[in-house]
Amino acid sequence: MSDSELHPMTEETLRTLLEQSGARVMSRSGRNEHYGSPREFSFEVKAVFKNGLGLHLQARQFTYRDPWETSGRVNDIIDVSLLKDGSYSELPKGYDFFQDRDMEEGIDWDSLQQMINCVRKINPKIFVLQGLTGDL
Repeated sequence: MSDSELHPMTEETLRTLLEQSGARVMSRSGRNEHYGSPREFSFEVKAVFKNGLGLHLQARQFTYRDPWETSGRVNDIIDVSLLKDGSYSELPKGYDFFQDRDMEEGIDWDSLQQMINCVRKINPKIFVLQGLTGDL
């Protein structure tokens, strides 16, 4: 069993992870007994870090696990988009994520932790600098 299988990605676990990383977090659940939504939407979590960059995490399908592994519905992988100034964005060159795209698909728990650490530490002035040099 890999480390990502030991960390179910639910709305609550992702909220907690992002809050512990210093982000302001909002979330909403997709389908539940009181709210109908398209079948491909499970839940979403949005976070904004102190540097002004944000992440939009979206779980599309629930994975049902055996009772001894975890309780309820969980997600093994999620899609993550980068937000800058309220719009989808790419990261400047030289980072492991969001290169030539504003969404990373199929992210597991370990990759998500690396992504959060990367995004929360970025100095937003790098966007201006790389924009001036033509690299962005």
